[in-house]
Amino acid sequence: MNTTSTSATAGERLVERLGGTAPVCVGLDPVTSRLPDSIDASDPVEAIERFSNGVLDAVADVVPCVKIQAACFERYGHAGVAAMERVIKRGNDAGFVVILDAKRGDIGISAAHYAAGAAATGAEWITLNGYLGEDGVTPFLDAGLGVFVLVRTSNPSGDEIQAPACDGGTVAGLVAGMVDRLGRSDGRGAPASVGAVVGATKPEAAAALRATMPDAPFLLPGYGAQGGGADGVRAALDARGGGVLVTASRSIIHAFVDRPGDWTSAVNTAAADFASAIRGIVDRPEEETA
Repeated sequence: MNTTSTSATAGERLVERLGGTAPVCVGLDPVTSRLPDSIDASDPVEAIERFSNGVLDAVADVVPCVKIQAACFERYGHAGVAAMERVIKRGNDAGFVVILDAKRGDIGISAAHYAAGAAATGAEWITLNGYLGEDGVTPFLDAGLGVFVLVRTSNPSGDEIQAPACDGGTVAGLVAGMVDRLGRSDGRGAPASVGAVVGATKPEAAAALRATMPDAPFLLPGYGAQGGGADGVRAALDARGGGVLVTASRSIIHAFVDRPGDWTSAVNTAAADFASAIRGIVDRPEEETA
């Protein structure tokens, strides 16, 4: 059970929860076409909830954080959203830091409604699209959430928008500047509750963005199957050798496809291997990639 004080900020709770553990996150992206044979998919909502709960149980002693892909649940309407909220509660009860991967992006009262809805799920963090600027971020902070803003994503076509030069830097650099400014806005010097999504597939960009956002937590997708490796993780480390949360989804939750035996054991083993690999990279940042 997570004993972190509920009066702490999202950034403070994240740092405390990651203390002494591998900075890794397992993404829950359940789809009915890729479930273990032992799970009956005739009721898709019940099936993805059962699978998600099984993954949570399998990785509970291995990873500190889970990321819930909202789209996988929202496609089933109110029943799917209710299932997602139950999965989030189970994650909270097990002591995970829970990120709602919803990539919201709006302003004004609409953003306030999205923020209230996200907070009501019980998640502590949410992913946001920062294209609308600060107005699209602050309502979520006001709701008590930590936010990971999309800055330099791992998908190849993101380069078309994020990489071009703009005002002496790049578009991604402009978003990074906003993330850095908002992360420092409380003036307390506490761990930032405003972080950045930066793909582990782009080490050079990660290094440049870390210089712009020295204290922001980085959520790093793209490690492993998408081509990201140790260089991408090391490039994102902050001056203290931390500040990263490396996430993997399909390589963990679908590990049973290539491994015989109980599916939850396969997920546990894959998560443990992932955590060990990332722990080794973070603990030995001076080593060159083989």
